[in-house]
Amino acid sequence: MVDDIEVVVSHSERTTLRIGDMFLKVDADAERLEAEAKAMARAPIPTPLILWQQRSVLALAALPGRPLGRLGEPSTQSATAWEATGAAIRKLHDAPLPPWVGQGAEEIAAKLDEECDWLVSNGLLPGGVVKRSRRVAAAALRPWTPAFIHGDLQIAHVFIDENDQVAGVLDWSEAAQGDALYDIATLTLGHPEHLDDLIAGYGSSVDVDVIRGWWSVRSLLAARWLIEHGFDPDAPGCEFDVLRSQG
Repeated sequence: MVDDIEVVVSHSERTTLRIGDMFLKVDADAERLEAEAKAMARAPIPTPLILWQQRSVLALAALPGRPLGRLGEPSTQSATAWEATGAAIRKLHDAPLPPWVGQGAEEIAAKLDEECDWLVSNGLLPGGVVKRSRRVAAAALRPWTPAFIHGDLQIAHVFIDENDQVAGVLDWSEAAQGDALYDIATLTLGHPEHLDDLIAGYGSSVDVDVIRGWWSVRSLLAARWLIEHGFDPDAPGCEFDVLRSQG
């Protein structure tokens, strides 16, 4: 008997299917999929077991536990789980650098200006909100010491086991050398109430203005892609709410 096939996420770039306890990731960019597999092999924290791999398909074993949370919804995980996540991310950031270099501050700033113009010209957000958010974003665009970052560390990509420990981290396609605070900001996007717990587990102080800056950067840059791929950045608690709250 064949298990039912569940479409987890699907858009023009990638599709993820679940078949029983196996996930199939189909990626139009075979090199990106190969880089994801290599990043998981390098990561010093739990990742999904790779069952098999073809040029454009990666088969992964399902992780145990439950997601740390989801954007737009309250996280029901404990402070201990958030602290454990912080400790795991610190271990990743302290690991030897991968060979892939992520975007630099100047490149991000140029894209940011383009996306801000697009948001205003299409009437998606008031000009005042966009201008203020761009000003907040400037704090993140400073020189940083490169770290091994996940690069897309959304709250739904971290799974927590029954002991409030990290069971595994998903979706490593954006892993590269980058700013460690970007990962921390991505994890707490829309969940600022858990930032202190995450930092407690991380084990060192962080510049909260930079975290806020990355919240703005990610929200501003993601909007067009989300809209064009059928997602809604204006859903409650999501990217546009984050930008509106940055007053």
